[in-house]
Amino acid sequence: MNAPSSPFPPDLQRPFDLSRIGAGLAFAESLPELAALLAAGAGSAVVQAPPGTGKTTLVPPAVANAAAKAAGTRGRVLVTQPRRVAARSAARRLAQLDGSALGQRIGYTVRGEARTSAETIIEFVTPGILLRRLLADPGLETAAAVILDEVHERGLETDLLLGMLAEVRQLRGDLTLIAMSATLDAERFAALLGDGDGGGPAPLVGCPSALYPLTVQWHPPSVPRLDEHGVTRGFLDHVADTAALAHSDAQAGDPAVDTLVFVPGAREVAHVASRLRSRTPKGTEVLELHGQVPAREQDRAVSGRGAGEPARIIVSTALAESSLTVPGVRLVVDSGLAREPRRDAARGMSGLVTVSCSRASAEQRAGRAARQGPGRVVRCYDDRAYGAAPAHPTPEIAVADLTGAALMLACWGAPGGTGLALPDAPPPAALQEAVSVLRGLGAVDAQGMATATGKALAAVPADPRLARALLDGAASVGARPAAEAVALAAGEARAPGADLTRLLSDLRSGRDPGHRRWAEDVRRMETVARKQHPPASVAGQHPWVPDPEEGLGYVLALAFPDRIARRVPGTGPERYLLASGTRAGLPAGSSLGGQEWLAVAEVARAAGRDAAGTGAVIRAAAPLSAASAEAAAAHLLTDTVEARFAGGRVSARQERRLGAIVLSSTPVRASVEAGRDAVGRALLKEGLDIIGFSPAAGTLRRRMALLHRELGEPWPDVAEQALLARLQDWLAPELDALAAGSPVRGIDLTEPLRRLLPWPEAAHMGELVPERLEVPSGSHVRIDYAGERPVVAVKLQECFGWAQTPRLVQGRVPVLFHLLSPAGRPLAVTDDLASFWSGPYAQVRAEMRGRYPKHPWPEDPWQAKATARTKARM
Repeated sequence: MNAPSSPFPPDLQRPFDLSRIGAGLAFAESLPELAALLAAGAGSAVVQAPPGTGKTTLVPPAVANAAAKAAGTRGRVLVTQPRRVAARSAARRLAQLDGSALGQRIGYTVRGEARTSAETIIEFVTPGILLRRLLADPGLETAAAVILDEVHERGLETDLLLGMLAEVRQLRGDLTLIAMSATLDAERFAALLGDGDGGGPAPLVGCPSALYPLTVQWHPPSVPRLDEHGVTRGFLDHVADTAALAHSDAQAGDPAVDTLVFVPGAREVAHVASRLRSRTPKGTEVLELHGQVPAREQDRAVSGRGAGEPARIIVSTALAESSLTVPGVRLVVDSGLAREPRRDAARGMSGLVTVSCSRASAEQRAGRAARQGPGRVVRCYDDRAYGAAPAHPTPEIAVADLTGAALMLACWGAPGGTGLALPDAPPPAALQEAVSVLRGLGAVDAQGMATATGKALAAVPADPRLARALLDGAASVGARPAAEAVALAAGEARAPGADLTRLLSDLRSGRDPGHRRWAEDVRRMETVARKQHPPASVAGQHPWVPDPEEGLGYVLALAFPDRIARRVPGTGPERYLLASGTRAGLPAGSSLGGQEWLAVAEVARAAGRDAAGTGAVIRAAAPLSAASAEAAAAHLLTDTVEARFAGGRVSARQERRLGAIVLSSTPVRASVEAGRDAVGRALLKEGLDIIGFSPAAGTLRRRMALLHRELGEPWPDVAEQALLARLQDWLAPELDALAAGSPVRGIDLTEPLRRLLPWPEAAHMGELVPERLEVPSGSHVRIDYAGERPVVAVKLQECFGWAQTPRLVQGRVPVLFHLLSPAGRPLAVTDDLASFWSGPYAQVRAEMRGRYPKHPWPEDPWQAKATARTKARM
């Protein structure tokens, strides 16, 4: 059989020149081992190589050569990079080393940008791009191999790809799957990519470190790094000043040295860069690197300076932490902070929080300085903070909102990740919450499988809620405005004062630096909206059409109906109640303050003034009208009569709500059923004390409790929880009376308790636990059942001659006697009268006969007449 012909021109069919590409790269020494594994038919492998060894540059062409040799033709090799700038940089670097034009043999595809052609052999992509490609083509039929880079970062999308591609490889024996890690947890990924049938883990290809000597210096600040508002200004100033001094020192020794400064977010990048510009020599170029910087500026920051260009200080987020080498960097200044996703289940919020970076991340950052020569890292914290940091970054799947991931898994046919070899299983609570959101969107069915709507939403490169808002909002406000709103909410630009309307204006006019990327996202979203959602007139629908000025808010409300917010009256202009029940505040001085209704796109945990005292802060929102709020969240509208029992009576109000937000409330008369439920809820929450036990009811209950304790069934349990559990069995008529409006003071629980007495046993209750006890004097003394033992408090003289202590409940429980003085004060406590008369009585007599001479104190209590009278009256 003849080998299939290659679709590429002869020049493009040539193998990659690995000796040329790998010149000077440490991983070149590991290429023979990798080539031998691939030649032997290993379908999967894990490459563990420290940063700077060249694995990202060398492994893709090596795999491409092996795949072409095995198949006789070239299939595409897909390489994931967790960040767009890394994908572009890696493709550009490899194309340069290969001597081919970018987009020819080597290309890339990232959100909003692609440089590929029909001749492309190696394509660098972001994980999100590959996920959607997998859903469209589950077999990846045109791919010969997939390489997942930086798997140790534990990004959510990369974790999903590991599980999904491991399943694809089981169906496609000719697909090569390689995971690459820069840290020492590679064995974990090798186990995941193993044969799964007892064949053991995937083979591991290692590589020695290529780092040059690295000097570590500690320069802790005199101020806290974090406070309740986030990263402190004082600490950022400390980072900038430390970087300026260290850069100046490095430049004095070698003018070719550039500096890389790590801070957690875009705001911190801007602050540190601004301060550095005022504290570095004229001519020093300070560049900013984060997700909101335009792609051209990102690429310039990571490409190194050319001949004659000034020294550079690059201030970056974790964007530059791994995946790429920044030429010229020999000094790293590290804040030791990172932004990681966190989910707040209690408030239904998720977002990024600032935390200490892991030790693995700190080592990755430091390694940037020693890739091309001896380097230095200055850590702006102390070694104790480093030692207390976690060993590895928190896996994103453990802390992030899983709505998008759950939809991907449902579309793949593995709801919740069932059957997939994921590095970590999704947390059950977060997964359940995500599936609930997807059901509300109509994206999954009762079994958790994706519906046609869900598959359409998965094709939109945005959160499923935003995707649904794009498709539904296009019919109401038009495809373009809907695309603008969704691109705005999905983008990384920060709204000034949380005001998305203002941000939208800045993006449209070009005043915001992220306007180019946003415009490209709008174009793509608009294309999707026009393609997947027909105009309302064609579909025969009549959607709500808001006023043009609130189109942005309406689309956001469609995406996040549970975040529709209304200002809380009487609490100032900055406090709002969300439909979810969360209270949140606007940042101080926000231009949105005083708006009655808001459509909130982002809300996060916070404290202090930025949260208006609510514990949560609104990060992005747009104004909304009440009518648009109700139209967007029609499924959250309820009309109910809310009855409550308070102050001893039932009252009711008819309430119209949008989720937790009360729209209107009118007093009404409660139905008997609603009143009964209200009383029942109050009793379950506050207990039977809201009705109260009369003295008679309390005594009866205590007598019944003693019988249940000593004899068990059929005598009922009358403890609080037991009574509350069977209210209808004994309290139904009284509940109906209270529900109908009767006051609680008219309820006596004695008769209701009698309804629980068992018959015919109840006929003997007076014998088993009598209310009173006849003593030798002839008095009938009340028995107190309040304690653990039944107690009779009686004057000592009324018990003369009584030798046998009475016992209740068929002789099981002795009565405890409190023997009293003539004045009613306790003289002795005993449940053994015979022992008392024979012993302690003599001492009591000696002490009391002088104090109470009018009362009898006989020497022989056995023969004395029991009496309640004085000696004279006897």
